[in-house]
Amino acid sequence: MTVSDPVIRLENIYTAYEGADRPTLADISLSIGKGEFVVIGGPNGAGKTTLLETINGMLPITHGTAVVCGQNVRGDGVHVRCRVGYLLQNFTFDPLTPFTVEEVVLMGRFGMIGLFRKPGREDYEAVEKALQLLGIQNIATRPIGQLSGGQQQKVLLAQNLARNPEVLLLDEPFSNLDMFARESINALLAQLVGSGITVVIVSHAFDDLPDRPVRVVVMHDGKISLDRECHPAEVGQVIRNAGSVPRDA
Repeated sequence: MTVSDPVIRLENIYTAYEGADRPTLADISLSIGKGEFVVIGGPNGAGKTTLLETINGMLPITHGTAVVCGQNVRGDGVHVRCRVGYLLQNFTFDPLTPFTVEEVVLMGRFGMIGLFRKPGREDYEAVEKALQLLGIQNIATRPIGQLSGGQQQKVLLAQNLARNPEVLLLDEPFSNLDMFARESINALLAQLVGSGITVVIVSHAFDDLPDRPVRVVVMHDGKISLDRECHPAEVGQVIRNAGSVPRDA
C-alpha cells in the first residue's frame, strides 16, 4: 500500500542473523502512516518478530533503506528506540527482581533522560499517566517479580507508553491476559491510535481487535505476501485465506 508521509518506511530491506546462510527478511518494502493500526500475520518462522526488531533498529540491515520517525535506522538506531515502544513476546521477570512496578515503568524514560541524570517532574508525570492508562496505579509499589504474567505484561506496556512513543510495536500483546484484560487493552489501543500513535501488532489473537479499520500484512519465508485493509472482524479470515493459519485454528 502507498502511504504519503509515512512514519515507518522500509525499502528493499534485507536482514540476516549472524551465521545465517540466507536472509531472514528478503526485499521487504513497507510504508506505514501516522495513526495506522497494523496486524502482522503469518506462520511461525515467517519473520514477523524479525520485522519488528528491524523497525526498532535491533538487527543489522544488510541492504536497503529504513527510516522510522524521521531517523535512519541503519545509522541512528538508538534515537529510533527513544521514539518507538517495543513490547517483547513472553517476557517475564524473575520472582526475585527487586524493582517496583513504578521503577520498572520509569525505566521507559531512561532513553530520554540518560542513565546519569535524575528523573524530573515530567518523567514522573509520564509514569503516573502510563500507570493510570493501564489501570495499575494501585500496584505501583509492589515488586514486579511478585506479579502474575498478565500484570507484568501491563507493566511493560506502561513502561513503553511512559516514553510517549510515536510508534508502538507489540509482539503477542494478548498472551497471559484474560478476556477482560484483553478488552481493556484493545480499548486502550483504539484510544492510542485515535491520538495519532502508530500501532503495529504481531498476534495470533484476532477476535478482540479494536473496532476500527485494520491493515493486515501477511508474511511467508521472510517476505510480505499480502498487504490490505479490512474490518477487524475480517482479520482472521483474511489471514487464513492467505494460507498462514490452519483452518481449525
